[in-house]
Amino acid sequence: MSWQSALACWAVRRRMRPETAKPELDVGRARAYTSRRLWSPGVPDGWRLQTGDDGEWLRNATSRRTILYLHGGGYYFCSPRSHRAISFGLAVRARANVFSLDYRLAPEHRFPAAVDDAVAAYRALLADGIAPEATIIAGDSAGGGLALATLVALRDAGDPLPAGGVLFSPWTDLTCSGASMRTNEGRDPMFHAAVFPQVAAQYLGDADATHPYASPLFGRFDGLPPLLIQAGDTELLLDDSTRVVEKARAAGVRAELQLWRNVPHIFQIWAPFMPEAREALALAGRFIGEVATAPARDHRAPITSIV
Repeated sequence: MSWQSALACWAVRRRMRPETAKPELDVGRARAYTSRRLWSPGVPDGWRLQTGDDGEWLRNATSRRTILYLHGGGYYFCSPRSHRAISFGLAVRARANVFSLDYRLAPEHRFPAAVDDAVAAYRALLADGIAPEATIIAGDSAGGGLALATLVALRDAGDPLPAGGVLFSPWTDLTCSGASMRTNEGRDPMFHAAVFPQVAAQYLGDADATHPYASPLFGRFDGLPPLLIQAGDTELLLDDSTRVVEKARAAGVRAELQLWRNVPHIFQIWAPFMPEAREALALAGRFIGEVATAPARDHRAPITSIV
């Protein structure tokens, strides 16, 4: 555990964890907090940022791959701007253009609005001439669950699938039934477990929490492209990753799980400050370079690695 990770854990435990112990969500407060972020990475040298109503592009003239990035934030706050440390870092390390989608948020737009927006964005990329085999869908936390749900929805609809999926600490089970919700209570520096049912209810409305486009853990995984999942060992959402990997491998899908010790939820957002974040993004970039250029998809199940 680096001192940078220790500092990050201390910071989120002091600032964010108390918020998740409150009996009710404060949507306005959460949105205001993320909009006031004092630090945002600059546009990397040689890259061009274009913003629009539906999201933002980070492009490089030499890039031949494309990432559709879906930010986290419990489906009710955050934005492409708040997650630039991840999307920019991933773009540079994968040498890929990134479109970060500004999907509709709850409670104004409940399930399945976010899924509909992500599916539409992917189809728009393909309609613009971007090859599916050169495309990756990625996301973190709720956005990681949304990325997996988008893959399941595209598979069900018969769309050409992207080359792979990259999921950072994904929230894949909105029933909040994973054992780590209990075993990591008190160990997770960012959350109390009680907040997750509140967030899920706000997003779902009257929808069934086991719907595979809301909780992709409950969907079928056969036919999905290779997946890379990264998570921390103290996260409440840890089992949302481990169970996906087990189920994907059982369905014949290549699924790699990389675990880090003693890091906060979506620690990749602490790049470039935290060495663990830099390493995680480098590994994700390597995975993208492999699957997006491979002539054929390899569905062998690699061994879980713990960093």
